[in-house]
Amino acid sequence: MSKHTEPPAATRRDFRFLERMRVRWAEVDMQKVVFNGHYLMYFDTAVAGYWRAMALPYEATLADLDGDLFVRKASLEYEAPARYDEILDVGLRCQRLGTSSFVLQGTVFRGEQRLVSCELVYVFADPHAQGSRPLPRPLREVIEAYEGGHTMVDVRTGGWDALGKDARAIRTAVFVEEQGIPAKLEHDDADADCVHALAVNRLGRPVGTGRLLPAVNGVAKLGRMAALPTVRGAGIGAAMLRALADASRARGDTTLLLHAQSSAIGFYAAQGFAKQGEPFLEAGIVHQAMTRAP
Repeated sequence: MSKHTEPPAATRRDFRFLERMRVRWAEVDMQKVVFNGHYLMYFDTAVAGYWRAMALPYEATLADLDGDLFVRKASLEYEAPARYDEILDVGLRCQRLGTSSFVLQGTVFRGEQRLVSCELVYVFADPHAQGSRPLPRPLREVIEAYEGGHTMVDVRTGGWDALGKDARAIRTAVFVEEQGIPAKLEHDDADADCVHALAVNRLGRPVGTGRLLPAVNGVAKLGRMAALPTVRGAGIGAAMLRALADASRARGDTTLLLHAQSSAIGFYAAQGFAKQGEPFLEAGIVHQAMTRAP
């Protein structure tokens, strides 16, 4: 008779997705460690990040699939405690896809040390009757693609006639509705002459956009870079930058210029852009000119 063996415990390298968080004072109990129930909140926070990493706006995606997800089971196993102000990484991965459900396995790490592990069972169901339904194949394929290490968005480039409707909707949501920029400043006649990028997720939903203006003396300006807030962090901005830089290089431009909002300077610096000159106000928001080769 063969002896039953447990599967090896997960390590950080087993997870494509890791959500970083810091322990807050309110989460520590009288024993000066994280109260046990807060780990469910940590994992639930990471689940939202897992959906973002797949470039799936949670609420809109489930509406498109005509269903909802309900937790059927949540179990935790404790190995060691976390303490106030420690930095934790919460790993999540899909362990199993069933007929109408899927299982997420998660682990809280402090560095390489495992602290708490979990198993979350989600059932796909009718949002009204709450009876289970078969897990939609498109959702199944997105999860499989993510766990297989594939990219989550396809970036299309083209003119305003082809991409303008979807690009304008994203820009309105981000710049006008979220940031309060007047619509008359956001929309301009330059769109007709630009190369536009549109990032589309694996379910066909547009989630990001940007544009490349015609070059002047070899310098081409990038602008209107925007990703929907529900999917930021999925690598969408970097993917659009690569696509627009390819278009710029193909037509022989020598320099890419952009005006980065102050909150995005770090992102563009990581993409190889360097600051030029002093910060300035544009549409009431502090910006910084940055450049790099295509």
